[in-house]
Amino acid sequence: MNTFTRYLTAIVVCGMNAVAQAAGFGTVVIDPGHGGHDKGGQWGLVYEKHLALDTATRLESQLQQKGIRTVMTRRSDYFISLPQRVSIANSYRNAIFVAVHYNYTWKPDASGLETYYNTPQSERLARCVHASMTQRVRTLDRGVKTARYYVIHNTTIPAILVECGFVSNADERNHMKSAWFRDSLARGIAEGIMRYRNGY
Repeated sequence: MNTFTRYLTAIVVCGMNAVAQAAGFGTVVIDPGHGGHDKGGQWGLVYEKHLALDTATRLESQLQQKGIRTVMTRRSDYFISLPQRVSIANSYRNAIFVAVHYNYTWKPDASGLETYYNTPQSERLARCVHASMTQRVRTLDRGVKTARYYVIHNTTIPAILVECGFVSNADERNHMKSAWFRDSLARGIAEGIMRYRNGY
């Protein structure tokens, strides 16, 4: 399946049965990956934990401007365990959970954006967010996938994990070091969340 076909598929799944699937949540729990001693993916002095926090903070700002209540699992560079992140998410009922990460692999040519979900209730959220991200950032579309990552497998509310590019890829690393790239990702994620919420 090529990138354009994946994009059209994401739009169709995101928008199908729009009225019936409109999600009237009131809170978005934003989870910046890693933190503190857990640096996440890194190359030189470029750490995933910093990129994730900055992108998540920009996402929070975008959502608040749209009138959405937000909760951050961390607001600075400190460690928080996976069970703690899940506990925060599960303390809200009328909410969704969005974990923000950047990717890393030993293959230096790997690149692109991907979005993960674990349960059927989270699929449309994942597709809405992924479609909007790939509209905002022109890079390889690695698609929407299922996975049993702890933070999205153990949450009771709709939950997704976004991978915003590869720290291990030189070109993407140069992009993600720029504020415009991280801001574009945050805007795309926010737009996808609103598309999911409004049912289109």
